[in-house]
Amino acid sequence: MILSAAMEPIDRKPQTIDEYLACVNADHRDALQELRQTIQAVAPNAEECISYAIPAVRLNGRLLVGFAAWSNHCSFYPMSSKTLKKFRNELRNFQTSKGTLRFSPDKPMPVALVKKLLKARIAENNARANKNRRKP
Repeated sequence: MILSAAMEPIDRKPQTIDEYLACVNADHRDALQELRQTIQAVAPNAEECISYAIPAVRLNGRLLVGFAAWSNHCSFYPMSSKTLKKFRNELRNFQTSKGTLRFSPDKPMPVALVKKLLKARIAENNARANKNRRKP
């Protein structure tokens, strides 16, 4: 049996984001679903997946962002300390660590901020993909 802090007990690991969200407490689910919709709007060609046991999105075969529910908060993972540093002034009202943004389900991250972070990550991801294509 698998049990995450903000999830109901389940018999197996979720294989899709829908399965993950179905097991999450309602308040966390609403916040994460809003985050998911913003990600889909900004990166419509990205592929949803479960990576490191959390919902994530891949672009050009690389992880773009992830998100998760925990007992007292939700987390958004930009998968880039460079992006977090770039936006540190705008993120000062959030608890952050090297690659994580934590927010309360009742105070979700502002959509405009999520969009900025996603656009920065897409640019990083595309630059890395282009750099790898140029190598002989």
